[in-house]
Amino acid sequence: MKLGFIGTGNIVTDVITGICKSKISYKKIFISPRNKKKSQYLKKKFKKIIIAKDNQAVIDNSDLIFLGVLPSVGESILAKLNFKKKQTVVSFMSTTNYLKLKKLIKKKIIIIRAIPMPPIRLGKGPVAIFPPNKKVKSFFDKIGTTIEIKNEKLSKNFWTVSGTMASFYELLAVLSNWLIRKKINKLDAQKYVTSLYSALAELALLNSKKPLKNLVNEQTPGGLNWQGVNELRKSGYYRLLEKSLRKIYKRL
Repeated sequence: MKLGFIGTGNIVTDVITGICKSKISYKKIFISPRNKKKSQYLKKKFKKIIIAKDNQAVIDNSDLIFLGVLPSVGESILAKLNFKKKQTVVSFMSTTNYLKLKKLIKKKIIIIRAIPMPPIRLGKGPVAIFPPNKKVKSFFDKIGTTIEIKNEKLSKNFWTVSGTMASFYELLAVLSNWLIRKKINKLDAQKYVTSLYSALAELALLNSKKPLKNLVNEQTPGGLNWQGVNELRKSGYYRLLEKSLRKIYKRL
């Protein structure tokens, strides 16, 4: 199987890194030259990476093609590209829906929308796909956890939540910087905060079949965590988070 990537931005770099470190069987990975710095980085870091001369060359040489460009860019270039009938196209373009992709590609081929996250570079994290597809599910299960969506409208909810990643990292930065201002060594501060939240996330994952609210309710009344969550509730912190989600959803 030969893989092709149109676009070489951050998420494509993460996906390719995850693939190259996984047990996925592939012959070559063809990437577009759009981002010269990232494409050269990938070619130097991993074997079997070939920088194609242009986007059409990526398509001509690939069986499974990934669209990792911004929606505005993708919608301007897809209609000019010629796909083959037996190919499968996986789109990472957030605001370009399935129907529009079919109109732009103009070929009766398998088209899948997917939402990979940066941790895919580690072989971890969820990948929501629409419509369900055994081949694509099997592929992403080797570098993450695939969630198949049967209704495209529901996929907007997953895209929305994916828009909170930077907010999470900002939280880690705020906590780390607070420790640093308290004269804690920078590396120790960042190591403590990231290790703490990594462990908390792992614990939450182990309990994901139960209401996550249970983990909140476990906190001792009057304790430090009880104080912290209640102060944030009173300040409207979580209402603002929901408001942000609504705005991201509306944009989608």
